[in-house]
Amino acid sequence: MGAGGRMTEKEREKQDLLSRATGGGAMQHSPVAFTLGQIKKAILPHCFQRSIIKSFSYVVHDLGIATALLYFALVIVPALPSPLHLAAWPLYWIALRGHRVWVIAHECGHHAFSDYSLLDDDVGLVLHSSLMVPYFSSKCSHRRHHSNTGSLDRDEAFVPRKKEALPWYAPYVYGNPVGRLLHITVQLTLGWPLYLTTNASGRPYPCFACHYDPYGPIYNDRERVQIFVSDAGVMAVSFGLYKLAATFGFWWVVRVYGVPLLIVNAWLVLITYLQHTHPALPHYDSSEWDWMRGRVFHNITDAHVAHHLFSTMPHYHAMEATKAIKPILGEYYQSDPTPVAKATWREVRECIYVEPEDREGVFWYNHKF
Repeated sequence: MGAGGRMTEKEREKQDLLSRATGGGAMQHSPVAFTLGQIKKAILPHCFQRSIIKSFSYVVHDLGIATALLYFALVIVPALPSPLHLAAWPLYWIALRGHRVWVIAHECGHHAFSDYSLLDDDVGLVLHSSLMVPYFSSKCSHRRHHSNTGSLDRDEAFVPRKKEALPWYAPYVYGNPVGRLLHITVQLTLGWPLYLTTNASGRPYPCFACHYDPYGPIYNDRERVQIFVSDAGVMAVSFGLYKLAATFGFWWVVRVYGVPLLIVNAWLVLITYLQHTHPALPHYDSSEWDWMRGRVFHNITDAHVAHHLFSTMPHYHAMEATKAIKPILGEYYQSDPTPVAKATWREVRECIYVEPEDREGVFWYNHKF
């Protein structure tokens, strides 16, 4: 899509394919351009208002549920007769839903929690650290992801590789069902820790990049002190877990904290992967990329397009805003209702690398070796 919201012929073709695959009819592509200002005017002003009371109500609600479930795990489950206590642990792991806490911390990083940046950072630091996420590190790199979505050169998350950059073993992994299943398993279990520690799936840097390294290439001089603070938060939680393991045992910590954390990480990787990966999703090099192209062709999950357009908007207004912007975006707003498992398998099979097709600078996913 060109500046102001225009599609190239290849983009139109790809979006038509997506429309037919998801049950929609062929789209009539209007040449009329739209601007960010026009999109914003369609949203009622209250959607941009952040409420401390409402935001904290979500914190209290989610932490209240977590506390009740922790009581269930520590007091009720051990008292259950065997084998009921074995069946109760998966119930605890699934019901805990720690990803809700992750989302609130993510909101804080976007300054969408309140009107006060310091408060947002304090809440975000505590909540993200509790999930072993370096808050400021993630905030800084994620901000650049929002600023450069869809750019092969500057995006920070799920940046696809060109064919020539694939490792030698790629055809053996992606070319058969067993390899693809192994890839999905590794991605869901280790993907998030690998991204934080080695910048896996992130943009290429001239030297080793790590989200825990204050002097790494991801951050500038003004951000380095914040990275130290993030590291201190994660180290404090790590020390707390060490003391718990010393008191109650390693496997106690795994059952109570480790498995729920793995579920949170898997959820995070799965959702963001599907939001940023699709056969009809183009990427651009610096000669073709612009800010609006990265927004409108962004693959959609619920209110993700609205979030990328207006990231300081609170999550509790995002669905209302999404309904308001759909008429403005029209054919440029695409939704794929494919079930999650089926979509994940399709993306892993078809979205292996990108290459230009009709024109230089616009890259499309391919899977042929």
